[in-house]
Amino acid sequence: MTKPVRDRLSGIFRAALDASDPARLVRVSLRPGPEGLALACGGKTASAQWTLTRSIRLVGGGKAGRTMGEGILSAIGDRVASGVVAVPAGSGGTSGPVRFIEAGHPVPDRGSLYAAREILSLLAESGKDDLVIALISGGGSAMISAPVEGVSPDEKAALSGLLMRAGADIVSLNTVRKHLSLVKGGRAALAANPARVWTLLLSDVPGDDPSVIASGPFSPDPTTCADAMGVLSRLGILNEAPRSAIRHLQAGMAGRERETPKPGNPVFKPVTCAVIGSNRTAVYGAADAAKAGGLAPVRLLPGFLSGEARECARSFVSEMRREASALSRGRTGVLVAGGETAVTVKGAGRGGRNQEFALAAAIELSGLKGMAVLCAGTDGVDGPTDAAGAVADGSTCDRAMEMGLSPRSSLENNDAYSFFRTLGDLVVTGPTGTNVADIAVGIVSNA
Repeated sequence: MTKPVRDRLSGIFRAALDASDPARLVRVSLRPGPEGLALACGGKTASAQWTLTRSIRLVGGGKAGRTMGEGILSAIGDRVASGVVAVPAGSGGTSGPVRFIEAGHPVPDRGSLYAAREILSLLAESGKDDLVIALISGGGSAMISAPVEGVSPDEKAALSGLLMRAGADIVSLNTVRKHLSLVKGGRAALAANPARVWTLLLSDVPGDDPSVIASGPFSPDPTTCADAMGVLSRLGILNEAPRSAIRHLQAGMAGRERETPKPGNPVFKPVTCAVIGSNRTAVYGAADAAKAGGLAPVRLLPGFLSGEARECARSFVSEMRREASALSRGRTGVLVAGGETAVTVKGAGRGGRNQEFALAAAIELSGLKGMAVLCAGTDGVDGPTDAAGAVADGSTCDRAMEMGLSPRSSLENNDAYSFFRTLGDLVVTGPTGTNVADIAVGIVSNA
């Protein structure tokens, strides 16, 4: 891939990250004034008068926890009395009255349990004259994790890993996790009641459903223990799941364990949920950058990234070919897709869904000129690797074979990371402080 093309792809992706900056999105949504604080975002509004608010408490967690928290503190730091936010490794510490506790992802760890317990303790101290501002972003399911009685943290972590290896999508994964948690599925709202709660959500899930984002700690849960058992059965892992988890779900189905609070429960009356940013925010940011760079036409495919990564990549390349056939001579167009794919791991290699997408796209693009693709996670982390994703074009497979690499063998072994690392075509950003799922950018030229 030529440097100008790679730079174009990288610039468009960087613009998507800038558009999704959590601190900026928080500041846009919260408006402090002399009389009080107002929340306005996505049609949701709420207000709190300073004189009628005893204290403001900050809680939450997710991959954007630190940047969202700093956004709040920059806006109303002198008004925040206390706070606990679960954040990724390397971003912990204290800022004013707020403790940022490092917690594990994608598998919960001791920090996840500690953060959950501290958050529940802070919520339990809140009264009806207090305002709780909850900052929730993708990754929060693992990073705020307190299992129900009878299920150990290690057993819950093992089940999370089992679900991910089986290719569970985010909705299925969170359906199970909600019913094994003291925090998720609206149970944090139970702990906070009767305090007012403003939940600011940075969405990484399709449809931006608050009950799915980080497993909906402050949102009513429409799913049941029976639904969670159905997920385990459908994925064929019922017999591999920890027995303690199965016993709890079965007890919930039989009415011996309390279900998560459902829609219509009065506990949610003082709760306002506002989605302040989502994958569309990133998609539109990328599109604006492409247009500003003189690329046209720009075609948007929000929600396109779904299902198996390699199958989605083949469909994306088909869209790129269709776009190329419609371009006038000398024009360069761009496709921007958003969403989140999944990988059913069968090989022994390393990688993530975005790298797997890029490798499958490279095979489809092999020998074609004028086409290039970047696929990366907005959080800067793709699977258990240090890369966000990768770039590929029509020369990728030829260059790989010259270096003794087999593209198809690498794909079948789920070893996209080694493949692209050898080629020097990984996208490495480090943790970005945001998390609005994934972006794929395709550049198509008719030179």
